[in-house]
Amino acid sequence: MSLSGKKVVVTGAGQGIGNELCKTLNKIGAHVVAVSRTAGPLESLKADCPSIEIIQVDLSDWNATTEALKGIDRVDGLVNNAGIAIIKPYGELSEKDFDDTFNINIKAAWHVCQLLIPKMPAGASIVNLSSLAGLKAFAGHSVYSMSKAALDAMTKSLACELGPRKIRVNSVNPTVILTRMGRENWSDPVKADPLIAKIPLGRFGEVSEVVEPIVYLLSDKSNYINGHCLPIEGGFLAGN
Repeated sequence: MSLSGKKVVVTGAGQGIGNELCKTLNKIGAHVVAVSRTAGPLESLKADCPSIEIIQVDLSDWNATTEALKGIDRVDGLVNNAGIAIIKPYGELSEKDFDDTFNINIKAAWHVCQLLIPKMPAGASIVNLSSLAGLKAFAGHSVYSMSKAALDAMTKSLACELGPRKIRVNSVNPTVILTRMGRENWSDPVKADPLIAKIPLGRFGEVSEVVEPIVYLLSDKSNYINGHCLPIEGGFLAGN
């Protein structure tokens, strides 16, 4: 799949899925605009892929985001990947936990869309990084799940609203993916094994197994796929 010459904006580009996605898009010829809150990872990404354009901004800051993204003139693809996960029992979650989760996982994505959709031509594609937790309940994930369910609802609403302009909007909904953080958080077999036992493929996902579906959804190969929330979970939902 080629995205040669296409301008693709990726938020949350500093690490994990977003970072690997930027490198993959750059490799296949896209003009990548990488957005992250932290400077160090962006500078490392730029050193690895000099043609990538980098923008440092905290997406939870409404005015700073508006200012930072105003210079982008055209957007053929947008990946709303920035997100946080605060996993605690329901009774331990604070107001700040709630606000921080929604400010990044849904409000920031909505704001970035509002800023960049006017710059999208017909044929553009938006992919939102949701989660299996937006489709299936998990203990300790209440606020996180709510935010991802909201992101899925935004995906479907925008797919309806932007379809007449030939702009597609989809989500991907992974289970545990073995990013650096994923490996650290799920290294304990006592925690990991009960979830793996519910996955027919018997393992968690690799970063590339999320990156490649995103590239597909950004490309012309998926021109008739719109408004979908794609589970990437090794068959978890088939048996649960």
